[in-house]
Amino acid sequence: MTPGIIQKKLKRNFYTRELLIVAKELLGKTLVKKDKDQILSGKIVEVEAYDGSMDEAAHTFIGKTKRNEIMFGVGGFLYVYFTYGAHFCSNVVTGEIGHGTAVLIRAIEPIKGMNVLIKNRFNRNLVNEKEKYNLTNGPGKICQAMSINKSHYGIDLTGNQIYLLDATKISDDEIVITKRIGIKKSVDLPWRFYIKNNPFVSKR
Repeated sequence: MTPGIIQKKLKRNFYTRELLIVAKELLGKTLVKKDKDQILSGKIVEVEAYDGSMDEAAHTFIGKTKRNEIMFGVGGFLYVYFTYGAHFCSNVVTGEIGHGTAVLIRAIEPIKGMNVLIKNRFNRNLVNEKEKYNLTNGPGKICQAMSINKSHYGIDLTGNQIYLLDATKISDDEIVITKRIGIKKSVDLPWRFYIKNNPFVSKR
């Protein structure tokens, strides 16, 4: 067992709470993707929160569309979208029905399936030390490494294909809070959270 991991799947009531509480408490939890007998996993080390009720950067700010409708559902489902014509990004839907809130998973620290993650990202079997930290230190990189795509849109995170395992809560003094990055609207909201000094964080 990896230190800090409690081998217990997160239940619906974890996800249906207030957005920023869920966002901070996602840090340290383990993202797991299971395909047949293959398990890929990583510790969540960086996230960003989005709330369509007042946040222009949130996809739900414009109201419900075919693309974002899963974000208006109950928390605990996966919202996957395609961006910049090149990358998929995965988000954890939060709150109750109609809230339109979700948390973008920005970076993970690999735990299981390293060889598969490397193959998916770099199309080879080995990486050097620098490349190891570049493996999953961004939302698009996570989806590429874990082969998460549009077919995983709307997956129930309390199910058995993609889910989160509980872990010891990260203390507040180990969490860095900053403005979100890579956006052009609502840029001043301090809704990016990451684990201090973790080498897999996308930008410190």
